[in-house]
Amino acid sequence: MNVAVIGGGRMGSGIAQVFLAAGCHVTVQEPEAQAAHARIARGLAIAESKGGAPADGLLKNLAMGQVPSDAGLVVEAVPENPALKAAVLAEAEERIAPGAMLATNTSSLSIGELSAALTRPERLVGLHFFNPVPVQRLVEIVVTANTPGEVLGRAREWVDRIGKTGVVVNDSPGFATSRLGVLLGLEAIRMVEEGVASAEDIDTAMVLGYRHPMGPLKLTDLVGLDVRLAIAEYLHSRLGPRFAPPALLREKVAAGELGQKTGQGFYTW
Repeated sequence: MNVAVIGGGRMGSGIAQVFLAAGCHVTVQEPEAQAAHARIARGLAIAESKGGAPADGLLKNLAMGQVPSDAGLVVEAVPENPALKAAVLAEAEERIAPGAMLATNTSSLSIGELSAALTRPERLVGLHFFNPVPVQRLVEIVVTANTPGEVLGRAREWVDRIGKTGVVVNDSPGFATSRLGVLLGLEAIRMVEEGVASAEDIDTAMVLGYRHPMGPLKLTDLVGLDVRLAIAEYLHSRLGPRFAPPALLREKVAAGELGQKTGQGFYTW
């Protein structure tokens, strides 16, 4: 089966990796192709060291370039910009067969609104993967009121093929996971802002007290404070004041403290 991934950043590379590991031929459309290829190769090598298939063999099924006309599934994984996502999805639709499936990896944007630019909007679903994609078992399958049962069935098959567990969520701002996760993260930031406890102690409390694998503030650092702020602003505009970004989050983003990727967020990396 031929799969295309649009976007070769951390999420796109991880998505490409899991489809390669499932035996698919994968094409990644990414301007910085060399960096994306290296990222995927590094991920496959790590997986091989932990008992996965030989990386060299899987890399033979990887191509860098535009979405091919014979792709059976296209997964868009570009930044959370509605106009950008809609544009690349519309471009991909023009290149693939009528029976091919389109998916977006958005973590919060409306599937219905993103599909408005498509000729066949009913074939777009959300496939919301989680970071790091090769390790995280969940995929949120997001459908609209117009999603045919056959399209949902195919989405489930793709998720099963890569060994993930899918949960089905109706199209709504933030879906299920981002809505709950962002709300927890924002409240944790407010607690730091108000001096309730340190970031380290809040995270330790959630890990030991609630058995979360990682505290909400360390997770915010890994996701990126700028990404979390953008999602919070979107949810605030759609769902009201409970998603209003704390001043501390805005201050850190303005200061360039974006988390792990800049070396400083709520933690020093």
